[in-house]
Amino acid sequence: MAVDAWEALYRAQVAVLRELRADFPDGISITEYDVLFNLSRQSGHALRIRELNKHLLLTQPSVSRLLDRLVTRGFITKSADPDDARGTVVSLTDAGLAEFRRVGAHHSRAIAQRMGVLSIDELTALTAITDKLRGREPTGRA
Repeated sequence: MAVDAWEALYRAQVAVLRELRADFPDGISITEYDVLFNLSRQSGHALRIRELNKHLLLTQPSVSRLLDRLVTRGFITKSADPDDARGTVVSLTDAGLAEFRRVGAHHSRAIAQRMGVLSIDELTALTAITDKLRGREPTGRA
């Protein structure tokens, strides 16, 4: 039963992600957007790279290259951590925030449309189940 449930969850995630990638706006990749999304949710729109890595599904070398591309495009800045000289802080620029908002509006609509096949009760249950699998307290949000 556990294997069947895992297969169903995994295949659903892959199918939905493929659809969302196919409908993703031009100009930025979904992984670049993920960085902007995670920074936008932080106080001051900034985070140490070490902490940012915990939110991303990429390896450290991939994250470093991705961040360098975002710096080149003017979407983020990198600076020394004032509290720890060994660390680096990544900050969202005004251009990065604008790009996040531009892409986020489209992406949010695509997510809502795709997830719209589920009722509010099903979305609430799905959120609770996935939070539990991740070892988090249920958020109560759908």
